Amino acid sequence: MQQQNNKLRTFKTLNFLKAIHFPLLQFIIPIFLFVHVTVEAQVKDTRLPLIIDADTANEVDDLYAIVRAVAEPKFNILGITSAQFHTSPLATDSSVYESQRINERILKLMGQNTIPLPLGSNVPIKNSEEPASSPASHFIVDMAHELPDGQKLNVVVLGPCTNIASAILEDPSIIPKLKVHYLGFWHNVETNIYNKKEFNSGNDPKAVEILLNTEGLDITIMTATTSQHLVFTKAEVDDNLKTRGGVSDYLINRWETYERWWTKEDPEKSSWIMWDVAIIEALARPELSKTETFLTPKENTQRLINIHTEIDVEIMKTDFWQSLKKI
Repeated sequence: MQQQNNKLRTFKTLNFLKAIHFPLLQFIIPIFLFVHVTVEAQVKDTRLPLIIDADTANEVDDLYAIVRAVAEPKFNILGITSAQFHTSPLATDSSVYESQRINERILKLMGQNTIPLPLGSNVPIKNSEEPASSPASHFIVDMAHELPDGQKLNVVVLGPCTNIASAILEDPSIIPKLKVHYLGFWHNVETNIYNKKEFNSGNDPKAVEILLNTEGLDITIMTATTSQHLVFTKAEVDDNLKTRGGVSDYLINRWETYERWWTKEDPEKSSWIMWDVAIIEALARPELSKTETFLTPKENTQRLINIHTEIDVEIMKTDFWQSLKKI
């Protein structure tokens, strides 16, 4: 009898354990999945959140810079916005749409169909109080507000400052949430003299003044003086991109078909200054660039800004080609 009672108790215990086992698993598994997803999300959040703003159709280096940025695992590219370049003698009256089309083409060739491509303004800012609003400027505002507290939105400006300056005018509350990386100016490190007669700066002078005069705006400038030293040769391009197809062929074709209007030197286009690639490389590999703090130009609000003064050209080139091998 005692043996039967023991068997009965054992049977009841086993059934009780079975009864709680499956509900418990149903409770534990979602928690495990939630923790796993949360940890994974935290890992993704360590990437640098950025928007690339580019006058892509203006030149050759913009395309190379965008491809390099998309290939960078440290970047969380929230969007690529298009910019105008109306002062170019090759520009049509709808230059921003030219940039937009190339942006779309690059991402399609790279198989990237989730990165937003907001259209920028086709005209520069007319006065310092009125933005040249566009889907791009609205997008910058929205993305700045969506980031968690303590995290800044990095906006890399490869052309005129129209879209980022317009976003600031539209909603000044985003200023503390921005970190602007701007490619522009010629700059003398010894005298701290700025030459604003540079192509990017000249395509929207009012936007440039807005960035310089906005107190509290975190800005780092890659000047033409510094970035001019990053030069690719056609031989390098062919060695690394020929016969690869896809976006590689697109980059080669851009080099070969774009007509440089600003110089008659090097008619064979055997080399090209990669201005825009320099700022992307410096962002991806900060150790390859030296930055120093300077006062803004004397005609602007006097505050401190950061300027890239030196870059490691050879390592930047090596890093660029190694990165493109992964696409």
